[in-house]
Amino acid sequence: MEKESPMSWTLGINTPPLGWHDPSAALVDPEGKVVALVEEERLSRKKHGLNRYPIQAARECIRIAGISPHEIGVVAVGWDFPRHWPRRDRGELNPGLPGRLWEFDDWKTFVDECLELGYQQRQPDLIFVPHHVAHAYCAFYASAWESAAVLVIDGNGDDESASIFVANRDRRIRRLDRIPVTHSLGYMYDAMCSHIGFSFLEAGKAMGLAAYGREQPVRLPIFTHTQEGFSPPFSLPTNSEYDVIVGAWRSYFEQNGFPKITVDPERLHVSEDAVGLAWSAQAGLEEVVINLASKARLMTGETNLCLAGGVALNCSANGLIQEPVFIPPVPHDAGIALGAAWYAVPPKANALLSPYLGTDISASETEYEIRKVSYPKEVFDPKKAACLIAGGKIGGIVFGRAEAGPRALGHRSIIASPRSVRIRDQVNERKSREKWRPLSPVSLEGFSNRYWEQSIHLHRYMIGASRVTEDCRRHAPAVVHVDGTARPFVISDKSEPLHALLSELEAIGHPPILINTSLNNRGEPIVNCVSDALKCAKSVGLDFLIIGDYLVKLKSC
Repeated sequence: MEKESPMSWTLGINTPPLGWHDPSAALVDPEGKVVALVEEERLSRKKHGLNRYPIQAARECIRIAGISPHEIGVVAVGWDFPRHWPRRDRGELNPGLPGRLWEFDDWKTFVDECLELGYQQRQPDLIFVPHHVAHAYCAFYASAWESAAVLVIDGNGDDESASIFVANRDRRIRRLDRIPVTHSLGYMYDAMCSHIGFSFLEAGKAMGLAAYGREQPVRLPIFTHTQEGFSPPFSLPTNSEYDVIVGAWRSYFEQNGFPKITVDPERLHVSEDAVGLAWSAQAGLEEVVINLASKARLMTGETNLCLAGGVALNCSANGLIQEPVFIPPVPHDAGIALGAAWYAVPPKANALLSPYLGTDISASETEYEIRKVSYPKEVFDPKKAACLIAGGKIGGIVFGRAEAGPRALGHRSIIASPRSVRIRDQVNERKSREKWRPLSPVSLEGFSNRYWEQSIHLHRYMIGASRVTEDCRRHAPAVVHVDGTARPFVISDKSEPLHALLSELEAIGHPPILINTSLNNRGEPIVNCVSDALKCAKSVGLDFLIIGDYLVKLKSC
């Protein structure tokens, strides 16, 4: 007999078969306060967690909260699965859709398969939240704004590629407009990535490559714009599938002077065709995003604008949108776990979302793992670490709870001095990244306007590009991309060790700015625990690692 427990917590998930990439789990308490948000990739160590259920992520959320699975009253899914259950045109999904109507017993089977939490007689309620609605709830309630327009843009939702919502804390979020998948910005960008030789999950690389063409004319128009909106250069049924739409884009590229590009990835930035196509796609995307942002504000009468969906990870486009604009640290599909949970239980408190919602590191874990590898350690001294950085050493930092989302925000980061492009090249080489790819900066709140155009909301989560100043070019050339922009992270919390380190750098005459990039190796997710960090640091060849209260020297420093 199962123990009677209060079932008052809500677990949101992104899960296969439709949520086949970036599976995740988010746990909110009865007041709607988010207690944990964990991506499956951080625990499985398989980047993007392709075709994996969020089993480990859900268990980790429950462990963090210190509750029993039987205290979960609602499981909220960020897809409208029953609506898709009868479909037979998604045979590529793994696991596939049943191809029949949703049935009564599917309720229990679905929860058991996705979560494996051992429910018997008592099961949580199961609700399905339309995909773009889940994105909208995540973006709006993370912003702490009282009201806003919300724009969701991705590859596809349940049957749309973009949506406009009006949001108000006193009322439910309401959709005003949607755009079909045939017009998908995400699919267009996927087609460009594939044509250049990237995977569809490497849009960030393509965005960095496009910057090499920003000063050049656009070689290929992407969308046609009219008073009614925008359209692709082909006509397809609105229910067309991914392969058909991506195929149409690739045919368009080939028919207009861009054959399939087969260039060494290290030399893509000097390939006229690769740069030309990447910049054409980026320019086309930016024009549509700016126009949709204006349309969202016009339709809703709101000045505040929230963005979500995978396209909201495009930092170059984000930086061009008129302020005020807010994008959460999890605008991609991992964020719909939180959005679905908030759909079920909107947060009562109006608070800005902290990105630090993942696994914590403990003192005992830190001590144990350091002893296992026999590296010399000492108490973390910001001044000593600053001197190592100023001397050209490359380090890492692992502190507190892991960041949610794809950006390293000082809790699982690689750090280095930005004063020389030689250091940038070393970091890229040690991480097995192409040398033409940019690296991002971190600085203190009081100094950021010295180095780049400020954007308070975008720089909080390192999710928007800004033009840099001459001071930045002079003192931190390693974080300036070829188009004169950077993707900054600005830190204001004085309790963060990264804040202390930046302050000490300024005190010893080094600019209070660092290279900040994710602590991971090529093809791996960001590290999660101390053991992951030590393995990665050794593999990448870091000189030192700040872990909690310790500074660990991996090489003679």
